[in-house]
Amino acid sequence: MSLPKQVKIVEVGPRDGLQNEQLSISTAIKIELIERLADAGIRSIEAGSFVNPKWVPAMADSEDVFTGLKRKPGVSYTALTPNLKGFERALSVNASEVAVFSAASETFSQKNINCSIDTSLQRFLPLMKAAKAAGIPVRGYVSCVLGCPYEGDVSAEKVRQIALSMLDMGCYEISLGDTIGVGTAGNVIALLNCLVQTIPTKKLAVHFHDTYGQALSNIYAALTAGISVVDSSIAGLGGCPYAAGASGNVATEDLVYLLNGLNIDCGIALQKLLDAGNYISAQLDRDNSSKTAQALRNK
Repeated sequence: MSLPKQVKIVEVGPRDGLQNEQLSISTAIKIELIERLADAGIRSIEAGSFVNPKWVPAMADSEDVFTGLKRKPGVSYTALTPNLKGFERALSVNASEVAVFSAASETFSQKNINCSIDTSLQRFLPLMKAAKAAGIPVRGYVSCVLGCPYEGDVSAEKVRQIALSMLDMGCYEISLGDTIGVGTAGNVIALLNCLVQTIPTKKLAVHFHDTYGQALSNIYAALTAGISVVDSSIAGLGGCPYAAGASGNVATEDLVYLLNGLNIDCGIALQKLLDAGNYISAQLDRDNSSKTAQALRNK
């Protein structure tokens, strides 16, 4: 077993985390959070989402967030874009890169974006063409890779086919999302063993929710399989509006603590990260969900 020497963390809290909050968060607070994360050393931050604000009202101010940021050199400020219109909005505010999303479950796809998996992939084609012309990298997400709230178990082969389709259309990387957090280290390894038959590990990332407390063990399993890109959310923010009971993503603070303990370089200053997590938790009037933040606060 060999572990990567370096891991890239993709911070999704400002988008995947805050989009699920019932409490209204001001543009200024979002900007402050993103700038604190960049100052802590995070080099890839999902800063907003250009979906229809009717469906995700918490992201309605994404243009203002992007235009208001003091950008730090070397940091990629990314945006979730469901279609060409969303991409054009992201392009207009100079998003560093964009992300598109599909699912490994037909029912989840219908509930989440009101279309089949095949239709969702077809919708990406004009976006991919425009992104290529503009020189904007596109990342792909596949949801429900280890289980669906409506269909139960999900086939690893189906995940592999969708990931291949998204890579073939131009995504540079596929983030594998355990959207409802049901995965365990065993089925993470089984999934990756299937995927790496035809997909290089350097084109895969993992995105684990911590509903059953398995996210860190799942990440460790993925690291042992050669994965070196991990999504996480500051203070464990997040959930899924289309998956009842799904808790937040793995906390970035806990992920960094794990990587530090494994002597894996991620380039992030833990204390500054803790400060960022405590900041946004205070704005949301709640405790920081990160176990690391809780432990260090109580020392």
